Amino acid sequence: MNDQDTQHRSGHPMRYRKKPVVIEALQFTRESLKECCDFLGNDLEEWGMDSDDRGCYLLIRTLEGSHRASLGDYLIRGVKGEMYPCKPDVFKMTYDPVEGVSAEAQKG
Repeated sequence: MNDQDTQHRSGHPMRYRKKPVVIEALQFTRESLKECCDFLGNDLEEWGMDSDDRGCYLLIRTLEGSHRASLGDYLIRGVKGEMYPCKPDVFKMTYDPVEGVSAEAQKG
């Protein structure tokens, strides 16, 4: 058992910092609909228009079940290849662009 396990079992909340990992992401806009569908691949369950005319949506297969992405949301491919949507404000608080390296170049 390591110190982290011992501290966690003490019943007191711990503070954690997210590890610096590089992910792939694409913002879902009307203009990027085709690219988003291609990016999601088999993890795209359906896409369509909202009945109240708010715009497009995507239904994404995630590790936690189906999640809906709305216009403006970011679509993220995580470190294990998992897909999930993220609201723009949370995305901007959590991620910074990796300068000078495209996703294709990172795949190597």
